[in-house]
Amino acid sequence: KVDRFLHAMRLHDDQLIDISARFQAEMRKGLSSDSNAAASVKMLPTHVRSTPDGSEKGQFLALDLGGSKFKVLQVKVREGMGIRRGGVEMEEKTYPIPEELLTGRETELFDHVAESLKDFMTERNISPEKKHPLAFTFSFPCEHTALNKGSLINWSKNYQVRGLRDKDVVQTLRKAIDRSGGMDVEVLAMVNDTVATMMTCGFDDQYCEVGLILGTGTNACYMEELRHVDLVEGDEGRMCVNTEWGGFGDDGSLNDYLTEFDRDIDAASNNPGKQTLEKMVSGMYLGELVRLVLLKMAKLGLLFEGHVSEALRTKGAITTANVAAMEEYKNGLKNTEAILTGLSLTPSPEDCVAVQHVSTIVSFRSSNLVAACLAAILSRIRQNRCLRTMRITVGVDGTVYKTHPQYPKRLHKVVRRLLPECHVRFVLSDSGSSKGAALVTAVAQRLASRRQQVDETLAPFKLTQEQLMLVKSRMRAGLEAGLKNEGSSAVKMLPSYVYRTPDGTEHGKYLALDLGGTNFRALLVNFKTGLQQNTRLNHKIYTIPVEIMQGTGEELFDHIAQCVSDFLDYMGMKNAQLPAGFTFSFPCEQTALDTGTLVSWTKGFKATDCEGHDVVEMLREAIKRRNEFDLDIVAVVNDTVGTMMSCAYEDPQCEIGLIAGTGTNVCYMEEVKNIEKTKNISKNQKREEEGKGDKNEAGSSDDEITRMCVNTEWGGLGDDGSLEDIVTPYDGEVNQMSVNPGRQRFEKLTSGMYLGEIVRHVLLDLTSGGLLFRGRVTEALKTPGIFETKYLSQIESDRVALLQVRSILQQLGLEGTCDDSIIVKEVCGAVSRRAAQLCGAGMAAVVDKIRENRRLERLTITVGVDGALYKLHPHFSRVLEETVRSLAPQCSVTFLPSEEGSGKGAALITAVA
Repeated sequence: KVDRFLHAMRLHDDQLIDISARFQAEMRKGLSSDSNAAASVKMLPTHVRSTPDGSEKGQFLALDLGGSKFKVLQVKVREGMGIRRGGVEMEEKTYPIPEELLTGRETELFDHVAESLKDFMTERNISPEKKHPLAFTFSFPCEHTALNKGSLINWSKNYQVRGLRDKDVVQTLRKAIDRSGGMDVEVLAMVNDTVATMMTCGFDDQYCEVGLILGTGTNACYMEELRHVDLVEGDEGRMCVNTEWGGFGDDGSLNDYLTEFDRDIDAASNNPGKQTLEKMVSGMYLGELVRLVLLKMAKLGLLFEGHVSEALRTKGAITTANVAAMEEYKNGLKNTEAILTGLSLTPSPEDCVAVQHVSTIVSFRSSNLVAACLAAILSRIRQNRCLRTMRITVGVDGTVYKTHPQYPKRLHKVVRRLLPECHVRFVLSDSGSSKGAALVTAVAQRLASRRQQVDETLAPFKLTQEQLMLVKSRMRAGLEAGLKNEGSSAVKMLPSYVYRTPDGTEHGKYLALDLGGTNFRALLVNFKTGLQQNTRLNHKIYTIPVEIMQGTGEELFDHIAQCVSDFLDYMGMKNAQLPAGFTFSFPCEQTALDTGTLVSWTKGFKATDCEGHDVVEMLREAIKRRNEFDLDIVAVVNDTVGTMMSCAYEDPQCEIGLIAGTGTNVCYMEEVKNIEKTKNISKNQKREEEGKGDKNEAGSSDDEITRMCVNTEWGGLGDDGSLEDIVTPYDGEVNQMSVNPGRQRFEKLTSGMYLGEIVRHVLLDLTSGGLLFRGRVTEALKTPGIFETKYLSQIESDRVALLQVRSILQQLGLEGTCDDSIIVKEVCGAVSRRAAQLCGAGMAAVVDKIRENRRLERLTITVGVDGALYKLHPHFSRVLEETVRSLAPQCSVTFLPSEEGSGKGAALITAVA
């Protein structure tokens, strides 16, 4: 009988899934700035950016205003003796709010609040001398612009105070405190009771990221990804969003689920058309819904033999507490009979069973609707975080949840049925919203303190324009000193004996050999001229085993000769005598294009009997020993020079080469008259080296050499101590731990081999100081080299959400929170940005020098670039280019990434020669 009568209130799972999907759509609408105004679910940002992590502490005053009573509290979080470890201690006093203040002016209400606070402080001997942080729980819908700024949207719960709507509530409170006088308090946070509930439960359970109120009213909040919250600037991290879900359905989206009883409730309320969901589920209305059902059934003769008492006709005669009593497991029927008798009815045993069933259906529908909306929130969190399964805790408060005997169990069961992939735990808030407000304040203080300490740690990495100008002038001084003959310079300025860049007439087949790291590459390059000028390129890559890298020089060059032999076999060209270029990416002193004396090994090479020897001669001897093929080695070039030549083939204005990868270096076309190291080479010898003369401008004739490419080896800048004022203690540690302490100081600030290690040292320091990873220093974090530079590129990518940052950190054995991920991303950003700016300052010195060499008002030039840092890091290239523009405003510099790298460049140098 009852089931048939109330069939519209019985919701099956398909309907709940449908309601859940509708609620999710409303959430998206509320989060978007385009549709928020029209959304029934307001999704208000709270500016609460973190749940407790367990390290919060301090003493706070708290005010709790949200019902007929008002509370003032002193909350101690881990302060003083007698508090259990990790606990919170509260002293409180309740102050009644006179009825007339609920309809009076806002100044009267807030003056009463301020006077109550003053009374509490006096009574508890809380010193007025010292500034006290204050947390304010204000359980009415507010639009927040900051944690301690929020304007009232509308009153609820019988409050109709005049003059506060659209005004800043915190500012109003501050003015009332000032009027009262004698108190030094700072209002740090204003929060909704839902948010406070989440924070209270979050203090004891780190998985708690949802707050739920099920009492006189209903609401929910949760931690949303900031990138989805349009109404707040920024996209890093999370923010608690107060859904104000009681308004779900105000736009008609629940009309097909409303019964005649819901419509009657709404029509008789003081806000018709508003808070649709709240009127279907909350404690203020459940008893009244049951009364309206019983009244209709009685009128139809389905109950009490058609008798309707005056009490049953009276609004509010059945309360939600009565509904809970009627559904008690053992005494439910007895309670039902007593309640009905109290309404001047004479129920039969069948009537009592039917009425109890009505109560069950009404309250069951409530828990089903709450479960559907909660499932939408949990499902959104899971999707945001790209998780297949998720463990999460929901903090709950409110009289319906606390006092209704069956409600929690029903709610839990339906949520778990709708979301089998989520492990959901429900935790009851034990000390209400005041503790939560204090914890919001404590978290805000912790974050502010941590923010300050992190900022102080990263401050030395943030270079000013003045500092960058200093680096530019020191690089310029290093370039000038290196060009001179006398004394040793930190910037080596090695002549390359490459006198000109390609002019497009190059043609023929050339072999290029490229040794720069753990791989050796052999290339056959075929240049074709004509209208369809193009290049054919074949290559093979060979690994250099560690035992050969660190064996004898003879073994190393024999291995290279064997690789060349294999490549010539592969290409079927064993008998052709080809001109070859040898890219050798280690510092070499050259006295001609085809001689290069190794200054020192880098990048893990330690082959004996090579340093101080001509590497071209060593390769020629290895080829002779093999006696299988013949090569004409025309040129030995550095990878930087090879890169410049490769790009100059595409763009004739390319006269600078830059490597920004594992290592860093630059070469450029310098005026020969400035290179004192080559003064002992006769003009005739130079002419032989360069053939037909120089194609560049500045009045050169065909038989006059004016420029030569110089390999700066700029990574050595600072080896003379000239960068000491910008290096940080972390750079010092990386330098000390390196294989060449005191050398290549500029390279150690700017190149891929070292950036990850600098980041690791910063993270280690922040963790030791308790600012990261809950202060837990893992073995992984102590392992040198574990934080590779590729992780910087991944972490700093704009397409990578914080969740993926956490996943990268987990691969490294670092379990961090969302807040930890933000800080790690900031550290990576500070280190890589500084690297790009320093490279930009160095490049500004180079281009300005070229401009002045050529006596030009404005220089237009192209830089050929190679290296993973430049090509793969999401921001490095942009910051580098911005810095050059800012520090060398009279130079128009284009950066051209090298397609084929230095191998093709070596072939081009051979072709040009």
